[in-house]
Amino acid sequence: MKYHNISNYNFIYSNRGMGLENDLNQANKYYLDKNIAVIYKKPTPITINKVNYKSRSDAVITEARFKIPSTTDYNGIYKGKYIDFEAKETKNKTSFPLSNIHTHQIDHLRKIVNMGGIGFIIVRFTMLNQTYYLNGKELFLFLDNENRKSIPLSYFKEKGYLLKEKLRPLVDYLEAVERDLR
Repeated sequence: MKYHNISNYNFIYSNRGMGLENDLNQANKYYLDKNIAVIYKKPTPITINKVNYKSRSDAVITEARFKIPSTTDYNGIYKGKYIDFEAKETKNKTSFPLSNIHTHQIDHLRKIVNMGGIGFIIVRFTMLNQTYYLNGKELFLFLDNENRKSIPLSYFKEKGYLLKEKLRPLVDYLEAVERDLR
């Protein structure tokens, strides 16, 4: 059998995950399949206003409105602890704009952490291909003590956890959760 030297090949890694949400959904499926954790993407609560019924099996929603502001993107359980988090992407290379996360989402994460749950954000700096986990405590410390409209990348590097890409799962955020549980 002939083996190929992989150093002779050029691999293109950009956009292979097709977005943070897709990568997290794949991680969650991996965690579920391996009985590690049960974590799901929360559906966005909407009210359907109009539906186009071409046929009974081919109905298309043509108009809908948000029922209430959604809380965060994901929730579930890991090692008996409730987990709740928000995932965001930014094209900004130097900071994460706080306008990307809503006040009601921050308030929700505070409640989770205050009740003993695990609350955090995951932010992907798409132009840098870097994804960070920032636990709720560090997030709130920044929000409560800084008068800025964005969280600098340096804060994520100092207080957060860089989620290095792996083979399975690609974005292993439970590695960072585990670190915080110690």
